[in-house]
Amino acid sequence: MKVLHVGKFYPPVPGGMERVVQLLCEGGQEGIENVVLVANTGFPTVREDSRGVRVTRAGCLGRIGSVAVTPTFPAELSRASRDVTVIHEPNPVALVSDWLTAAKGPLIVWFHSEVIRPRWKYRLLYRPFLRRVLGRADRIVVSSPALANNTLELQDFRGKCAVIPFGIDVNRLRLITAVTDKVAAIDREFIGKRVLFVGRLVPYKGLDVLIRAMRSVDATALVVGDGPCRDAMEHEARRNGLADRVRFLGSLPDEDVVAHLHACDVFVLPSVTSAETFGVAQLEAMACGKPVISTDLRTGVPWVNRHGETGLVVPPGDAEALATALNSLLAAPSLREQMGAAGIRRVQAEFTLDAMNTRAAALYRTVMLERATGVAPAPPNEQAAATANEIN
Repeated sequence: MKVLHVGKFYPPVPGGMERVVQLLCEGGQEGIENVVLVANTGFPTVREDSRGVRVTRAGCLGRIGSVAVTPTFPAELSRASRDVTVIHEPNPVALVSDWLTAAKGPLIVWFHSEVIRPRWKYRLLYRPFLRRVLGRADRIVVSSPALANNTLELQDFRGKCAVIPFGIDVNRLRLITAVTDKVAAIDREFIGKRVLFVGRLVPYKGLDVLIRAMRSVDATALVVGDGPCRDAMEHEARRNGLADRVRFLGSLPDEDVVAHLHACDVFVLPSVTSAETFGVAQLEAMACGKPVISTDLRTGVPWVNRHGETGLVVPPGDAEALATALNSLLAAPSLREQMGAAGIRRVQAEFTLDAMNTRAAALYRTVMLERATGVAPAPPNEQAAATANEIN
């Protein structure tokens, strides 16, 4: 079976969706050939083998915002050989191309997140194409039941939704000798309790909330990552007299990030909007045996981090509640150890790469079987119930 993944870009271009597509393609199951169609970052169309995956990067004339201008994308989509198409959404180029080519074959929409756009632009320019594709899709993949239950655009299509949580490579997070040496160096440089944030420095991540919370927390917050808000967040830390206790480390090599995950006492994901649909970073912290403090968003974030079991969940934007949660965990080493162990168990049971790829392969085969036999999916109420029970 040949599965065509239609994304926006593909690694080495960075991004959460890009990384998920790569993991799905490189971790393919027996009998499934994964191929990729995405936009290139330059003018020519490039066809290449990327670590065993055939990737077509359609030539790009430039970008309008984050959207690539790729005139040849519809033609590439039309000529691409496949048994199943997987459109990774948000992806306006793929939505328009699917319409232009009048594609009719088996379709899965992998719904990564909602689109955050000005309302009039979204309703006029995006929503019609999205609803058309959702309407013709055989299945819509969501990373958590919360995403299906709480996303407005999915309410008319909940019967098609299937839960496949994101998975991580737990082997990449092992405490090998090189990582252990880096952990020791972090211990020497940042003495005392350490709170860790890892992510892009963008508004929805809520880093400003963490900075305000740190005013009443006796620990050092280490901020790993970069982005357009870095200067503003460094200014906020200085304004609050926290320049010595909120340290901005920038983007770090992968091995250094792993070392900081192992060296921290508590991991924080203080996101404030539904743009944070899952929080893969909190999975990585859990896999390293660290308790997580995340926020009670209407997404998969609090579903991944179980309040009172793998960490604590606080209201988004509430610096006082975040400070209280931090202080309670920093003062309780046995509780941190207990929650960290629970996090390891939860990741190993539900959020590994193998689990994600096995579930994806099973879904591809189900869709193909339904198309071949003419058997329709379960009615919406039955399918929704099955979806909710797929992952406890």
